[in-house]
Amino acid sequence: MIHDLRTGQALTPTGWVEGASVRIEGANIRSIAAATASSFTSVTLPGVVNLHSHAFQRGMAGLAERAGAGEDSFWTWRDVMYRFLDQLTPDDVEAIATLAYIEMLEAGYTRVVEFHYLHHDLDGRPYGNIAEMSERIAAAASVTGIGLTLLPVFYTSGGFGGQPSTHGQRRFLNNSDRFIELREACARSIRGLPGANIGIAPHSLRAVMSDDLGRVAAACADGPIHIHVAEQEKEVVDCLSWSGKRPVEWLLDTGLVDAHWCLIHATHMTATEARRLAASGAVAGVCPITEANLGDGIFHAVDYRAAGGQLGIGTDSNVLISVAEELRTLEYGQRLRDRRRNRLASAGQSIGRTLFDAALNGGAQAAGQTSSGIAAGHPADIVVLDGSRVELAGRSGDGVLDAWVFSAARSPVADVWVGGRHVVTEGRHCLRETAEPRFAQTLSRLAGAV
Repeated sequence: MIHDLRTGQALTPTGWVEGASVRIEGANIRSIAAATASSFTSVTLPGVVNLHSHAFQRGMAGLAERAGAGEDSFWTWRDVMYRFLDQLTPDDVEAIATLAYIEMLEAGYTRVVEFHYLHHDLDGRPYGNIAEMSERIAAAASVTGIGLTLLPVFYTSGGFGGQPSTHGQRRFLNNSDRFIELREACARSIRGLPGANIGIAPHSLRAVMSDDLGRVAAACADGPIHIHVAEQEKEVVDCLSWSGKRPVEWLLDTGLVDAHWCLIHATHMTATEARRLAASGAVAGVCPITEANLGDGIFHAVDYRAAGGQLGIGTDSNVLISVAEELRTLEYGQRLRDRRRNRLASAGQSIGRTLFDAALNGGAQAAGQTSSGIAAGHPADIVVLDGSRVELAGRSGDGVLDAWVFSAARSPVADVWVGGRHVVTEGRHCLRETAEPRFAQTLSRLAGAV
């Protein structure tokens, strides 16, 4: 099918085009042309990649917001998460992921990189179909229309140096042979999904033995490789105790890290580590809303970007799904730490545009996409903002992005196309009315478990 999308202005790889006409043919953009005059007020943007998601955690959003007897941290939150996933069935995961992906599309994400570590049955034994849970993720992506980069997670131990795993981790565990089998089954599960691709995710240095890390990375080197690293201060201390090195330092010293890698969080890096990570060509995957929610710390984006580092944004725990709020929280964290304004743009540049471009480019690289943006031949992954909204009044070009990121209390996302499929119309996904009751029924049963 052919669709002609008329818009007041469109952001392309070469800049803004006024009065643009974007022709969509099948799954791709056929052409883009500027009109001499336009009465349209809409603003057309390339869709952003959500480079880090644990879809099932959308179901526990708000369930860990009760103060404990001691000091709460990521580690106490993790205990709540383990209790929550103790109950999850494949049907539950599919129901939760379906609504999460709908919310991502309505927020302006057109692809999700699913860091998927919930593999086995309630007792920790593999399902008869080892990729059962991954197939439920693929099913949610298929029905909602979101682009999918699936990262089955490799997880072998409970702490640095191969410490025994805990009861809460039993559903994650595989040795390297079984993980490679799992990855092959996951690849088969997404073959019929348009635009889908696969990589791997060694969970973290505390969950993967060093010898296994190299073996799995070598065996699965044809796609993106993501890993949690240096998210919490305790992780840094434990890594130093185990190896004499900090987590990012240790990982970079392996010689494995290159442009195929994405280091998730990397919150606690030294200046030297930040420069080395930037020079490696890898992407830093920051998740500002989740990092704030968990009290992890503030990523040193100013120094990292000054060194030429690439970054992208992810929704991680999916406690709140919003492109604009992830970007806003990223910038505001730098401001609060440094007690200065406009931290992540050079003199004269728009903060909103700088943040958006960083998320667009870093996210595409982290997802293993070879082409992105509104240009002929690229996938038709497109987000249309309602330019008539009062929040965007009088704004054009980069000013629209500044207004969306920093001053729009309501999302101005009106329409979303993924691979030429029109999935969001007037701000609402076509399946929301059926997905919400299923999600609510699932959560009504699960919420009491934590």
